[in-house]
Amino acid sequence: MSVDPTIDRPVSPDPYELLPPRPTFTVTSTDVTDGQPLKDDQVADKGNTSPQLSWSGAPDGTKSYVVTCFDPDAPTPSGFWHWVLVDVPADVTSLDTGASAAALPGHAFHVRNDGGEAGFMGAAPPPNDQPHRYYFVVHAVGEESLGVDESASPAVVSFNLAFKTLGRAIIHGTYQH
Repeated sequence: MSVDPTIDRPVSPDPYELLPPRPTFTVTSTDVTDGQPLKDDQVADKGNTSPQLSWSGAPDGTKSYVVTCFDPDAPTPSGFWHWVLVDVPADVTSLDTGASAAALPGHAFHVRNDGGEAGFMGAAPPPNDQPHRYYFVVHAVGEESLGVDESASPAVVSFNLAFKTLGRAIIHGTYQH
């Protein structure tokens, strides 16, 4: 693990490299450019709007999706979950900008993010902290339901995904206050 010399804090690895490998597929966005700073729309105190996402090439056997946004650079041992959308039907392959605040498809639902709200919470790193990475991940799931409900924590959703994910599509943006 490398150390960021500007804050003398270790820089965490890509959190998805620490999980069992899974096939990848493609996710794109009109709002997030991979590896680049997020738009103001995706920042908590500016737009606080979930980004547009489209995906394709999910593995055969995909029966639903889970969409998440995770910041591994938050100053906590467990990072920070900004968005957890569960049980998106398999025939849905895109979400519009602001979808987290709109009617959700099928039986999809949000679990509370680490800010305590059901839905999307935009980037909100501490002032003068290192640039944070925001991983927007579409998880292809081999079951119609992940088997959790709205009361599940993001960690419980993630734990279930470790065993039920067929593939992952990842795009990430950055933000520094």
